[in-house]
Amino acid sequence: MRYEVKGGSFPVIVCQLENGETMITEGGGMSWMSPNMKMETVGGGVGKMLGRMFSGERLFQNKYTAVGGNGEVAFASSFPGDIVAVEIAPGNDCIVQKSAFLASTQGVNLSVFFQKKVGSGFFGGEGFIMQKLSGNGLAFIEIDGAAVEYNLAAGQQIIVDTGHVVMMSASCQMDVQTVKGVKNIVFGGEGLFNTVITGPGKVVLQTMPTIKLAGALAPYIQVQSSSK
Repeated sequence: MRYEVKGGSFPVIVCQLENGETMITEGGGMSWMSPNMKMETVGGGVGKMLGRMFSGERLFQNKYTAVGGNGEVAFASSFPGDIVAVEIAPGNDCIVQKSAFLASTQGVNLSVFFQKKVGSGFFGGEGFIMQKLSGNGLAFIEIDGAAVEYNLAAGQQIIVDTGHVVMMSASCQMDVQTVKGVKNIVFGGEGLFNTVITGPGKVVLQTMPTIKLAGALAPYIQVQSSSK
């Protein structure tokens, strides 16, 4: 399988498949395809379906297979930003935020991941329920805004404002810490908590989480509504 990310700030991943190759996406994720792509809707069992529901994805997935020759299928991001390709292999599982999964090759397994620490779930900005990518293959992840990657050594930490963590290696640990100082909390504008990621492993951050973009646009929407 060959692929190319196109579209700039409104990205789409265009995949060129050889005969018999398959791509998997969530229901409604396909943007366009060649006529010889065969679609099959699958659930994968009640457990997996419920897991996808809790992690913000749809109950069913669609498989697209090239039949009778090479084929093309494209998957567009649902939000302005980036699409990042992630190599998944045994021992190289990844944890991603809800709704970040866009598409993957057939060997990648998507399952629900529960935060073990209560504080991380309540205050980390990523929630109790995330997604785990395991198996063997290539996965494509949606990024809000631009993607920034860090490779953390064992014990190395990075402190992140809530909502900016989109992906991390399964070997990383996520926790939260309280912003210190009353003045910092009241006047700093950063809220009460930050997310702390501890290595070893890769961390992918996003520059413009959807919730922050919505907050930035809200005053202008309210002004427009009140003027009518």
